[in-house]
Amino acid sequence: MDCLFCKIIAGEIPSKKVYEDQQVYAFYDIAPQSPVHFLVVPKEHISGPSAINSQNEAVVGHIYSVIAMLSKELGYENGYRVIANCGEDGGQTVKHLHFHVLAGKKLGENII
Repeated sequence: MDCLFCKIIAGEIPSKKVYEDQQVYAFYDIAPQSPVHFLVVPKEHISGPSAINSQNEAVVGHIYSVIAMLSKELGYENGYRVIANCGEDGGQTVKHLHFHVLAGKKLGENII
């Protein structure tokens, strides 16, 4: 498979890991849009939000629980933003489900 995020998960492309468990991998974005900007991706290849179905929907709940845990551990309980882009018109550039987590400052309306 020629998926950038699958290669990052497999360790073929280096990343700055934030968290990993059996279902998800989280790493810092290489082009951050805020002082803190990391992505949380399922290890299973799911092409994007529109590919979520009854067979893989549980991983999305797990991703959000990981995001909540990391925000507490990293000290961002005061607020953060979670973004999932869907499709070309929605700004999705990597065809692997991923959630951007932005924090570290008061976020305006014109970010990502």
